[in-house]
Amino acid sequence: MKYLVVSDNHGDREVLVDLVETYRGNVDKMFHCGDSELEPTDVLWNEFIVVKGNCDYDSDFPETIVEKNGLDTIFMTHGHLANVRFGLDRIALQAAEVKATIVLFGHTHEIGCEVHANVLYLNPGSISQPRGPIQLKSYAVIESTKDEFIIQYYGRDHKPVKELHFRFEKH
Repeated sequence: MKYLVVSDNHGDREVLVDLVETYRGNVDKMFHCGDSELEPTDVLWNEFIVVKGNCDYDSDFPETIVEKNGLDTIFMTHGHLANVRFGLDRIALQAAEVKATIVLFGHTHEIGCEVHANVLYLNPGSISQPRGPIQLKSYAVIESTKDEFIIQYYGRDHKPVKELHFRFEKH
């Protein structure tokens, strides 16, 4: 399975249109980790699975999503309610409740990718306003197989960032 993951576009709708035009038919699912600042009725949400961020004020956006397929159980939330700025403990507890194998979140605007207890935790960074040591307007593509997770981060120009390629074995 291939998943595109993006977050924190903060009102920049065109970047999401570009992602849809680039990836429709090339990935199995597209996930948006919140802070779109778009209306919940936007037609773009026909393409993305989306959660509410702290800058999304409409209660029609869900705060968490659990997406299951035959291979993965994906837990997604924006991250502000789980205090992800201070670590992954709270989000890990939420993910364990649903037996997630992949956890997606945003909020910090910082790229993050790690595996703990056979669960992939991924923050795609911000497609519009990066923060932290990696100043890249970014999104990620996860390829999940029976045996491994392969993660590639991309810049807004859709070019892969060679140094931001990760491979984790599943156990």
